[in-house]
Amino acid sequence: MTTIDKVAWLRLEGGRILSTRSRGKDVWYLPGGKREPGETDVQTLVREIAEELAVAVAPESAVHVGTFEAQAHGHAAGVLVRMTCYAAEYEGTLTPSNEVEELAWLTYADRDRVSPVDQLIFDHLRTSGELAN
Repeated sequence: MTTIDKVAWLRLEGGRILSTRSRGKDVWYLPGGKREPGETDVQTLVREIAEELAVAVAPESAVHVGTFEAQAHGHAAGVLVRMTCYAAEYEGTLTPSNEVEELAWLTYADRDRVSPVDQLIFDHLRTSGELAN
């Protein structure tokens, strides 16, 4: 069994969650990405969000929200993704950058438009009352 290790930023505002769509993709993903050798979760979060959305995450504000695991979207059966999620404050203007073509603020009604692991996260956030229907 292969597991892809990723870190994601959970940015919620007004009951909506920030999501991104990469060039050439039709599925939305929470912003974040894979850890580089030797990086901590927070270092990965800061680097990935700067690369994808051109903003500076405040590392001291990062709070672990949860870790979720599901079948990796677009990979062979049995390849899992483990998503370690953090909420954090940021500075700057959210701007799609690098491989990100578009950003959007999604609600639970958009659940079918996101990857399987993100669907689990949407479920968790809806149950906790943080994600609007």
